[in-house]
Amino acid sequence: MSDDKPLLVFFTSERSGPARRMESLLAHLARKERTRVRIMRVEVDDQPDLTEKFRVKSVPTLVLIKGKQVVDRLEGRASAPKIEAMLSRHLSAPAAAA
Repeated sequence: MSDDKPLLVFFTSERSGPARRMESLLAHLARKERTRVRIMRVEVDDQPDLTEKFRVKSVPTLVLIKGKQVVDRLEGRASAPKIEAMLSRHLSAPAAAA
């Protein structure tokens, strides 16, 4: 498995309606972009230390990590186009024929 793929961390909570509504969107994105990005779900109530480390103040929050650095984040409920726009700024394009 390639470890150089960016990691999109989805901070969520069972108690958050907006976060629950984003679950299927992120599942679809995980399938669509599986060769270019890894997605990890973090339940904020179960992982308070991780939530604090990434300064998550509200859920849902998406944090994009590339090269061990946070490179982007979206706070609050986000649409597919908004998430894809954030990812496109940081993901390498699919290999093109030379």
